[in-house]
Amino acid sequence: MLVDADGQALERTRQALQEEFPAAWVSAVTADVTDEQAAQSAVNRCITERGGLNILVNNAAMRNYSAAADATAEEWLAMVNVNLVGMSHYCRAALPALRQSNSGSIVNVSSCYAVTGRRGMALYDATKAAQLAYTRTLAFEEATHGVRANAVCPGSTLTDFHVGRAKNAGKSVEQLKVERKDSSLMGRWASPEEIAWPIVWLASPEASFITGTTLMVDGGLHIM
Repeated sequence: MLVDADGQALERTRQALQEEFPAAWVSAVTADVTDEQAAQSAVNRCITERGGLNILVNNAAMRNYSAAADATAEEWLAMVNVNLVGMSHYCRAALPALRQSNSGSIVNVSSCYAVTGRRGMALYDATKAAQLAYTRTLAFEEATHGVRANAVCPGSTLTDFHVGRAKNAGKSVEQLKVERKDSSLMGRWASPEEIAWPIVWLASPEASFITGTTLMVDGGLHIM
C-alpha cells in the first residue's frame, strides 16, 4: 500500500509497480501524512484488504531552505508536522497490527545530513536527526511486542525530484551528476534502487536481530 499527498505521482507509481509485477497486490491512498485520521484509515484499509500488516516504511518528507537565523515559527511547525509528527501518526496507527503480526518491522527513512552538517537546511536536518532519536526510543518500547524499528540515512540519490529541479534550472542530467561528485567517497549519486534494497533488507526476516539501528547508505559521506 502506497500513501502520498500527490495523487497523480502516486497513481503513476502504482501503475508502474503493477505493470512490472502483475501478480502483486498494489493499492494507493492519497493522503497528507499530517492527517492523523487518514493514517488510521490507510492502516485499516490495509488490514481489511490484506488481512494484516507486517511492515511500515516512513518515507514522506518536506524540505525547507531557510537558514537557521531566518526560519520562522511557521516554517518550523510545517516541517515538524510532516517530517516528525506525520511519521508518528503512521507508527501509532500501525503498531497494533504490527504487534499482532509477530514479525513487525518499521523502517524510518532519515537522511545522511541527520548526522553531518551543511548550510541552509537547518529545519530539514534537525527533523531528520529527531527521526533517529524517535526510532531508537521506538525500538526500546516495542522490543517486548516483537516489533523492530530501524532507520536508513540515504545520501545523494538521483530521484525524479532532483532531475525535475535540474531541468527547471536548465541543467542536464549529466551536469547534475557532476555536481555531486564530492558528496560521497564513491564520487557519484546513488540510484533509487541502492536506497531501496537496504530498506527491504532491514524490513525482512534476514535482519531479524537488528533493531534501533541507523544504517548509513550514503556512499561514505558521513566519514568525509
